[in-house]
Amino acid sequence: MTKAPKRHPFVSTMLQELAHEVGVEILVEPEFGYAGQIRCPNGKLHYFRKTHFDLNPLGATEIAKDKDYTTFFLKKLGYPVIAGQKYYSEDHCRIIGSKRDIHAGARYAERHFPVIVKPNSRSLGMAVSAVHSAEEYYQAAADAFDKDRVILVQKIVTGKDYRLVVLDDEVLSAYERLPLTVVGQEGRTIQALLFEKQSAFRKAGRDTELNLEDPRMLRRLARLGMALDTVLEPKFRVVLLDNANLSSGGESVDVTSDIHPGYKAIAVGLTRDMGLRYAGIDLMVQGDISKKPGRYTVIEINASPGIDNYAAGGERHMEVVANLYRKVLEAIRDL
Repeated sequence: MTKAPKRHPFVSTMLQELAHEVGVEILVEPEFGYAGQIRCPNGKLHYFRKTHFDLNPLGATEIAKDKDYTTFFLKKLGYPVIAGQKYYSEDHCRIIGSKRDIHAGARYAERHFPVIVKPNSRSLGMAVSAVHSAEEYYQAAADAFDKDRVILVQKIVTGKDYRLVVLDDEVLSAYERLPLTVVGQEGRTIQALLFEKQSAFRKAGRDTELNLEDPRMLRRLARLGMALDTVLEPKFRVVLLDNANLSSGGESVDVTSDIHPGYKAIAVGLTRDMGLRYAGIDLMVQGDISKKPGRYTVIEINASPGIDNYAAGGERHMEVVANLYRKVLEAIRDL
């Protein structure tokens, strides 16, 4: 699909709009608009790059970037995490003297199919695949190793996928994440439906770019006996990706006002336990997040959560995002 016209980045635009209200001055680097300086009333200068703010300690941020390290520490803290193993690229195996290569990962996968394969330290759902066979595993593992020298092979957990954005003692945003899906219309192919979805994203101001050559999508369609030129029956729903990241074309349902206090406490406590002030906590919940906490699994943590795609969901979503970044600026102002 053709690229959308280049726009000023959403986050820096939003921060500039809120700066006077919060009582700070913001200088944004003009060429790309991704980096900025925040001048506080006391004269202190703080900085941001995209959604990375001067709020989290460096060590805790580095741990959060590494899914395997995060899982290790969360498990030691008593949080329920996804079962799985890490494996290394051929070059990295030679460097560290390990036999945990792509073939060792295949043996683990074969004992637990279907499994999730993902790069260890990438975000935005990049190269995350559900695989059901050895052939699919090797394809997905190769894709993941293109992005990272360490990959994870994990057992699949089911439930509702939620992102909770935490700042200190408050959950500022919570939403359910739904995977990229198309719904059949008379005479429309899956490809045509994807073009329509891409157009709708752009009209909503969302910069998500759908990739019709995404091997994960093509593998999933093949598993279903379909292809991009398949014409779906009217109202027939097809999930095209296994991950629900908004950056991959997923969609969101706001639950900020509905989340149960118990889940708020879990997210706030987890953020603090991992040494962070500001974080996106991804939970897979067996049940509904508006009910008293039951079974759940921590999927991962993001120390620089981006919610610009979420903001494109409508007026209510935009209000939540404006409040979130207002709170972020106030926290930086008061450092």
